[in-house]
Amino acid sequence: MKPYSQLTAMLAITKGSLRAIFRSPSAVIFSFVFPLIFILVFGFIGGGGITVNVALKNASDTNNVLIKNGLQKNPSIRLVTNLTEADARKEVGKGNIAALISIDSIQAGNGAYQYLFKTTTSSASIDRFPIFRSQLSEVIRQGDERNFPNRPTVAKIEMQPEIPGREYKTIDFILPGQLGFSLLSAGVFGVAFMFFSLRNTLVLKRFFATPINRTYIVLGEGLSRVLFSLITAVVIIGFGRFFFGFTLIHGFETFLEMMVLSFMGLIVFMGFGFIVSGLAKSDSTIPPFANLITLPQFLLSGTFFSIDAFPHWLQIIARLLPLTYLNQAMRSVAFEGMHFWNVTTEISHTQVPVVFILLLWAVIVYAVAIKVFRWE
Repeated sequence: MKPYSQLTAMLAITKGSLRAIFRSPSAVIFSFVFPLIFILVFGFIGGGGITVNVALKNASDTNNVLIKNGLQKNPSIRLVTNLTEADARKEVGKGNIAALISIDSIQAGNGAYQYLFKTTTSSASIDRFPIFRSQLSEVIRQGDERNFPNRPTVAKIEMQPEIPGREYKTIDFILPGQLGFSLLSAGVFGVAFMFFSLRNTLVLKRFFATPINRTYIVLGEGLSRVLFSLITAVVIIGFGRFFFGFTLIHGFETFLEMMVLSFMGLIVFMGFGFIVSGLAKSDSTIPPFANLITLPQFLLSGTFFSIDAFPHWLQIIARLLPLTYLNQAMRSVAFEGMHFWNVTTEISHTQVPVVFILLLWAVIVYAVAIKVFRWE
């Protein structure tokens, strides 16, 4: 008779649990579908830039060179010419159009023509009108340079040779954040629901009737979650790479380092899941507990935009969250070509490795998880 193998039993648990995860619609949706939808949306809109709608009065001189060679060819400006003045004013008031402009030609004394732009805007376009005004000023400046190349000026701009650099696309920022979101959801929600269900349906108690050690039960279930999440990471990175040109600066080496970071982040997030499963008294209390952990990180950890956009006091909170450092490390590895062990962040004027911060979080989280985790 063969001796009982704890490893074989653990792998059997892993295999069965992994099958159950792939059959769970919620696991597939949160880990695969939601991140891919966000990547699709931001991937398609990423390169378009901002377009400002500007209406022209019907009596405007649209044949002048500033319109033909300037505004009409400017990708940031969309000229609207099919509205009456009354309708255009309504749209300006609603903020759908940033400005209503009229253009008049004025003959100067030397026989040349000058153009007078009269602009009307509203408080509803306070964010977009400055963009149009800046573009219009640039069009006028270029017109002045063409017609008066030797005119005196208080200052000149001389462009030096361009420094070589890589294009930083929207997908290069968004994808690491969505990958972190997927790992966070899988680690917290997945582990919390999994172990609560095993305990509530008495599956854990049935395991106790077998020779398998409790540690191997946890390892088997945890390994299934790790494998599922790493498969998810491969799909997300591959999708971004082949469909939107996500930057993997050193190719396969960068991919492997991102997978190592995914594993490290997932281990931390699974610790939160163990805590939630231990604290929850019913399955209906799991989502509130889990959302207390995931939502602040989802919103404040640089998933969609840089935390530098936050007020200073909110940046302090954001820099306490583990997902912030996982996202930072992912972006530094993928785009800047850094090795994950070299990525650092400044804390109290000291450069601290991000890996150390994640390890510190792991120690704290699992110390709490051991205290609150329940087998029955």
